[in-house]
Amino acid sequence: MAETKGRRGGRVARRALRAAPIPQDDRPVKPGLEGGRYKPLTNSDIDRIHNAVLDVLETIGLSQAIPSCVDILTGAGGRVDEHGRVLLPRSLIEDTIANAAHDITLFGQDPRHDMELSGYKVYFGTAGAAVHMVDSDTRVYRESTLADLYDIARLVDALDHIHFYQRSIVARDLTDPREMDINTCYASVSGTSKHVGTSFVLPEHLTDTMPMLHQIAGSEAKWRQRPFVSMSSCFVVPPMRFAEDACATLEAGVRAGMPILLLAAGQAGATSPASLAGAVVQEVAEVLAGFVYVNAIVPKHPAIFGTWPFVSDLRTGAMSGGSGEQAVLMAACGQMGRYYDLPTGIAAGMADSKMPDVQSGYEKAYTNVLAGHSGANLVYESAGMQASLLGCSLESYVLDNDMLGAINRTIRGIEVTDESLSVDAIRDVCVGGPNHFLGHDQTMSLMQKDYVYPEIGDRNSPKEWVESGSQIALERAQTRLREIMTTHFPAHINDELDARIRDMLPVRLPRENMKPGTPRWS
Repeated sequence: MAETKGRRGGRVARRALRAAPIPQDDRPVKPGLEGGRYKPLTNSDIDRIHNAVLDVLETIGLSQAIPSCVDILTGAGGRVDEHGRVLLPRSLIEDTIANAAHDITLFGQDPRHDMELSGYKVYFGTAGAAVHMVDSDTRVYRESTLADLYDIARLVDALDHIHFYQRSIVARDLTDPREMDINTCYASVSGTSKHVGTSFVLPEHLTDTMPMLHQIAGSEAKWRQRPFVSMSSCFVVPPMRFAEDACATLEAGVRAGMPILLLAAGQAGATSPASLAGAVVQEVAEVLAGFVYVNAIVPKHPAIFGTWPFVSDLRTGAMSGGSGEQAVLMAACGQMGRYYDLPTGIAAGMADSKMPDVQSGYEKAYTNVLAGHSGANLVYESAGMQASLLGCSLESYVLDNDMLGAINRTIRGIEVTDESLSVDAIRDVCVGGPNHFLGHDQTMSLMQKDYVYPEIGDRNSPKEWVESGSQIALERAQTRLREIMTTHFPAHINDELDARIRDMLPVRLPRENMKPGTPRWS
């Protein structure tokens, strides 16, 4: 009986410890854990891919460069061949890689959310351009709106294991491209103090948006010291063609001091080779051309190696974001980024499933696991996305946050120290001890530092699960979602500053949607 009471007392103590707030430094997982343990490519494979990339850039090059791009690249050492293609010699690529910014920081409005992109540090975040929101109750896809975009931002702001927010939907209720770009940035930076990624259709849209970012930062100089928004730039149209408007916007973004995600997104079997190795070669070549471009404008400007080759289901031609091929392909790109020691961003978590169901769970899990363990610094689209990026689910963000916490724990791995080898603890328990570790000092001290506990996932016994209502994970996620949506309204941009922004720009997000009691969630 005494032993039973002791065990119960230990359980009570452990529950009390579990309920206590965890200091940031003592949390079992945190942003920027080091990956790099999964290597789908051998060293020989990497060398062969690298040499193929250099050959492609030197002998095939890229077409459709706008005049300013031609001037910039030829001024850096490239040349234009008889077909009008810009060719980049090996020495120029190698010099650019050597002299580019290798360790950069993506800043949050709140410094707590700064992300140091160096070595194998890994961060998980969002992205996408979905045009639909998923209603998990009715299973209906509806068009996404600006209010949805803001709601996703503030939801991500409340989820610990999602480290940055790149806009994940298109505001379909805004038809003017300028207003869409301005309002996408506004809703994102208003909804979270984490680092934000966005995009712009035309350079004028970026130029019109910059005064808002300067106001939030405090001045243009302060913005340039800590740019808290990065720009996703699809500056190429695979295969190996420059995108005219995107290139002009890229140039404007670099000059405005905005970090650039250099994004090449060919689709294997359609706009890039069906061979996975060939898809890697093409996307690496396109992105390295982007690095030459950016560094020729402003040397060492913060840029991200964004190789995003997608996979097709070759039976239908449809994108397959949740496939095993997609997982290993992105991980290989993460490995190439680490080979060049460039800040690297890849995509994972792009489930083909239309709903947050079992298929969604396993597709997101293995794609995110391989991406994180590849050592890529940024894993985009890791949460919330359905239907190969066509749909977005609020409940999925909540569920995926649990998943990413567990994946981060696998990235952290096992620390082997004199203390963790536990010889003294084993002696305490086995020699005159209780023959279990339940109440041992080491157990109590490590239960918060070494172990991650799910917020949505259920670990109760079947009896306890039934007694608590027999809810499945999606139902628990819906409950947690409503708690966040009705209570979490970030106020890092105060009313006075917001009013100045609204006087300056055509903000279309109603102010009442940004305060408790919003009709959307009342």
